[in-house]
Amino acid sequence: QVQLVESGGGLVQPGGSLRLSCAASGSIFNLNVMAWFRQVTGKQRELIATITSSGSTRYADSGEGRFTISRDNAKTTVYLRMDSLKPEDTAIYYCYEHQRGDDYWGQGTQVTVSS
Repeated sequence: QVQLVESGGGLVQPGGSLRLSCAASGSIFNLNVMAWFRQVTGKQRELIATITSSGSTRYADSGEGRFTISRDNAKTTVYLRMDSLKPEDTAIYYCYEHQRGDDYWGQGTQVTVSS
């Protein structure tokens, strides 16, 4: 059974940084595509970035420039480094895995950017 567990969220001041982690288990990690999404209350979940098993990355507008996705296949973990955070980055951040035609989600981690 695939399980994704996010961590690293919290309260940060505007301009600050956070690194989110997503530990995956139960999947063939080095054959999947991983991604980070976020969702603001009352809005649709939006894609931030994706990363393939070989490390190729793509960023949506929401993640371009300030966010960096990476992965460690040996640790079966994907990361999201977020810099220059803004209040509008406040959201629940979700880890996502796609493998063999199936989609999996983590439970989400709250990020709040506020002074």
